[in-house]
Amino acid sequence: MSKSTPPFSLVGLDHIVFIVDDMAKAVAWYQDVLGAQIGYTYPQLGMEQMWVGNSLIVLWDITQPGAESAIPPVKGGRNVDHVCIALSPFSEDAMRVHLAAHNVEIVREAFHGGARGMGNSFYVYDPFGNKLELKGPAVYPDGTVSGIDVWEG
Repeated sequence: MSKSTPPFSLVGLDHIVFIVDDMAKAVAWYQDVLGAQIGYTYPQLGMEQMWVGNSLIVLWDITQPGAESAIPPVKGGRNVDHVCIALSPFSEDAMRVHLAAHNVEIVREAFHGGARGMGNSFYVYDPFGNKLELKGPAVYPDGTVSGIDVWEG
């Protein structure tokens, strides 16, 4: 299979997810020390999203029932679940083809919120085991992406 060029351009970091075991303490620290503001709240997942400028730090409390997938395989094994990279608009089919051309397995596809709004995401691992979320811009109910027509490249 031949290599391909990315069907998107990099925009920046959308969010990073930190694993915590005391949500009240974590939220207080990010508010009091950094001045972060609470963003989206997902109590069913044990998750709080904190605004830090135009990006988010997501706090995921592994003591909550909805956080099973974030629990490290080894106690104390990690405290970052994944890094989310913000992308330009992209075709989901082109993304699948591009990742397959590089033998990158798509672990999960999702449509959910991030620093730029609700959008499409692809979860992959880099060769070193780091989980990355490749996230497109906000998709609006009328089919536009961040106020422009959906890119079909």
